[in-house]
Order: sequence, then structure tokens, then C-alpha cells
Amino acid sequence: MGNGSTSKIKVAVLMGGRSAERDVSLSTGSMILKSLDADKYTAFAVDTAVFGDSGAIASEGMLPLDAICSSSEACPKPDVAFIALHGRFGEDGTVQGLLELLEIPYVGSGVLASALAIDKIMTRRTLDYAGLPIPGGVEVGKGDDLAAVAERVNSELGYPVVVKPNRLGSTIGLSIVKRPEDLVENIQVALTYDDDVLLEAFISGVEITVPVLGNRELEALPIVEIVPEGGFYDYHAKYTPGATDEIVPARLPEGSYRKAQEIAVACHKALGCRGMSRTDMIVRGEDIFILEVNTIPGMTPTSLLPRSAQAAGIEFPVLLDRLISLALER
Repeated sequence: MGNGSTSKIKVAVLMGGRSAERDVSLSTGSMILKSLDADKYTAFAVDTAVFGDSGAIASEGMLPLDAICSSSEACPKPDVAFIALHGRFGEDGTVQGLLELLEIPYVGSGVLASALAIDKIMTRRTLDYAGLPIPGGVEVGKGDDLAAVAERVNSELGYPVVVKPNRLGSTIGLSIVKRPEDLVENIQVALTYDDDVLLEAFISGVEITVPVLGNRELEALPIVEIVPEGGFYDYHAKYTPGATDEIVPARLPEGSYRKAQEIAVACHKALGCRGMSRTDMIVRGEDIFILEVNTIPGMTPTSLLPRSAQAAGIEFPVLLDRLISLALER
């Protein structure tokens, strides 16, 4: 908890949470806590899945969520919150809204941008309206006629097709369907994770991700090319050290490289992101397609934003300083 020095910035690292991505969040939060400059910050962990006596210690040595609501010796009211949550109840605008009510500045995007970006269907609609390139897609809701959905996929998308739960990350519940006879089953699996599912045309190409930093003045960081050993960037490939080659800068022609960075900045603006974002894309020849926009990119030892920042000469503690400064700037 630090030495209580009033000259230090008090940082509450919000982590854990109740989503299916809790383990990833714990890894992200731990990395942030270890890397914050102890001479500048008094940092403490808050498990947003726990709410109770503010003096109690939550699981794994973390404080409960209500600890940040009032100042005490055990938990001084933070000067800023560093949100290290992924998925629902953290990345979706809910915690951001709570922090707004408590008047606590926080790292990352606000309520609206967070809610939009975690919702793949609403992200598609927003980016499409902004004229940005997205793959062909079909929206599915719980209770829809899946036979009719299968007919639309046959006529509009073809195969392979990517099946994605609408508001989940880390490829949880995601599948790539190569045969029409397997589609309905995979949609039903995805619907166990979410009431809405997005089906997108599978695009073969070079998978890249482009981080962006800033509030109003935006900087696109070096592009990371993602080459998973099994050919599919799934949960194992994302979070297992050595399971994916991350090539920085990405091996793209200069024109495509610049275009991808411009698209990432445009996505950041279109969704109203702040602080940071990371846009995942596929490059096929001269065409670039947006897959997803992340408002709270992972900060685990294998995560892509820290890797890109490092390639730009921004070491991890400096990256954290910069993100906290952007939060306090608002």
C-alpha cells in the first residue's frame, strides 16, 4: 500500500471482476502493480467482484470495490483509477460510470466509447457509418430462426465464417466454421455466452494490431504482426508465452502500413476513445478489414500494446506514466 506519502499519486488498480476474462484481468493488474514507479505512486489492488466491508481484504490480497468509495487509512480515496478489467462489468462502461459518479479520474475511454467498443455489433454499425472497412457480417439474436440465418450466411458470406459472442473478448466462445452443417451448433455454443452473436466472413491474410495513444492529439504506435504457431490467434495463442510470433514493425508495404495506422486513428475517433485503444485488422493484398477495437488492451507479459510501445522506445513503466497523465489531463 506504500508509505502513505501525500506527495505520491494514489492509484487504485481495478482488476479481477466477474467476467469470463477474470484470469486475464488478474494478470494485467499484477503486471501494472509491479511496474508502477514506487517513488511516484502509492498503488493498491481492488477486486471489483467483491463488495462488502471496506476495511476487509478481498481475495488474493485485494481490497473490495467499495473501498474506493470512501477514504480510510486502509484505503485512501484514489487520485486515479487504472482499469485493468476485461469483458463485462469493466470494459463495457459500467465501472467507468461508477467512477464518474465518484469523481475519480480513470485510465482509458469513457462510458459511451467503452460500451460501444465491447459490443461488436454496435462497433460495426458505428465504423460502417464512418465509412471504415469491415468484413461482411450477419447479426444473430437469441430466439432467431437459425435455419434462416444459415440461408443468409450461404448467400451473403459463404464459408469459412467466424462466429463471435457479441460482448466477449479473448476469443472466448469464438469459432471458425468451415462447413454449413456445423454452423447452427457453433451459433448455439456462442449463444450460451451472450444473447447476441456476430457472424463475419472469414478473411485470410496478415493479422495485425495497431495501438493508438492520446485523448485529442493521437499517436499510432508501431504495428504488430501476429503469427500464431497454430494459425489461429485463440486464447492459448494470446496468453501462452512463445505460442505466437509478434513481429514489430509488421512486414507490410509502406502504403499499407501507413493506411493501417490511419484506420486505427479513425477508429479511435469514431468510437470516441480516450487514452488508448488497439485496433485489430486483417490485411489481404491492398485491402484492410477491421476486426475489433479494444479500449482496454491487455497488459500481460505477452500483450501486444506493451510490445508495440517498447518498439517505439516507450518502456512499460513510462507507458503507464503516460496513460495516467492522460487520465489526469481530463
